[in-house]
Amino acid sequence: MTEDILATAAAWADSGETVAIATVVETWGSSPRPAGSMLAVTASGRMEGSVSGGCIEGAVADAARETMTTGSPQLLDFGISDERAWEVGLACGGKLKVFVEKLG
Repeated sequence: MTEDILATAAAWADSGETVAIATVVETWGSSPRPAGSMLAVTASGRMEGSVSGGCIEGAVADAARETMTTGSPQLLDFGISDERAWEVGLACGGKLKVFVEKLG
């Protein structure tokens, strides 16, 4: 699956799109996606893959758009208590770190 996302991102970049890649680098407790999961995002709004789901996915996509603009990579840190987990799209409390970088 990771290779498919990278291939898709490369194809988008080859066609002239600006692309960022987000990769889950660490998880603790419950996390819907394991370390190594990826999300490719283009400046025009295309997305392929998944790093979490729920509002975390939206926050990662927003950070990816910022990274495409600035060129600066980001390390995002998400953590949530069991009590608030469903509100943000995690099945139960957990933490994850996502690294976002511009492709190319």
